[in-house]
Amino acid sequence: MMNGNRFWTVFVREVQSAVRTRTYIALGVVTGIVLFGLAYAGGGPAGGYVPTVVDTLVAVEVLVPTLAFAVGYRAIADPATRGELDILDTYPLSTWSYVGGVYAGRALLLLTIVVVPLLALGVNVATTAGPETTVFASHRGVDSPFLFIRFIALTVLYALSSLTIAFLLSALAGSRGRALVLALAGLLVLTVGSDLAVFAALDTGVTTGTLGGALAMTPAGAYRGLVFDQVLYVAVPGRSAFVPTWVAALSLLFWWGLTFVGAMLATDAA
Repeated sequence: MMNGNRFWTVFVREVQSAVRTRTYIALGVVTGIVLFGLAYAGGGPAGGYVPTVVDTLVAVEVLVPTLAFAVGYRAIADPATRGELDILDTYPLSTWSYVGGVYAGRALLLLTIVVVPLLALGVNVATTAGPETTVFASHRGVDSPFLFIRFIALTVLYALSSLTIAFLLSALAGSRGRALVLALAGLLVLTVGSDLAVFAALDTGVTTGTLGGALAMTPAGAYRGLVFDQVLYVAVPGRSAFVPTWVAALSLLFWWGLTFVGAMLATDAA
């Protein structure tokens, strides 16, 4: 069997397992309720796409890594605990095929939980907001569905990066108990710890002039900066970038690639 076929077999197994797990359906429903509740509490859907992003951005910034860790924190730890990784050594299944297939299956599950409620919210905005929101933005100062699609695309990138971090910690854990502890610690660092570390560094060399670049080095700061620069500031004439766009984009790709390779190496060593 070719490596591609082995990858596909693992991927299908993960998807079938996810479909049978009702907990994931509950996560999707809760995510939808939270996003719609926050958006309507702030009045975003009646105001347009950009006001809706403003109302939900902070929640999405916390929800996405939380869901990613909920989906991925036991992805490698469970098979390691059951001894499956040792059995896999007797089969012609490469670490790339196994970790890649598990990751692809969990990523599809995570993106379904995150993207479907956001798309539903975007459709809701399209049917309830004023007629000016139906114009596609070609210059600054115009709200449009294109900006909301950008928001979803950036959220997808953030979700995939968060999931690889969860996979790395799961592979390093080696047991369900340590996986839970590492997941909670990793989630805390990812959501607030990295930003706090950057602000704390203001006394040790980071200046206000380099603060944007420093914030872009963390996954949460990079995601937030890209949303501000590519979504919110597009509709606000005269606003400068929150963080360097290219640094923030490379930062998310770097975290995704680094932690994915780390997860494979840790799984290989488990």
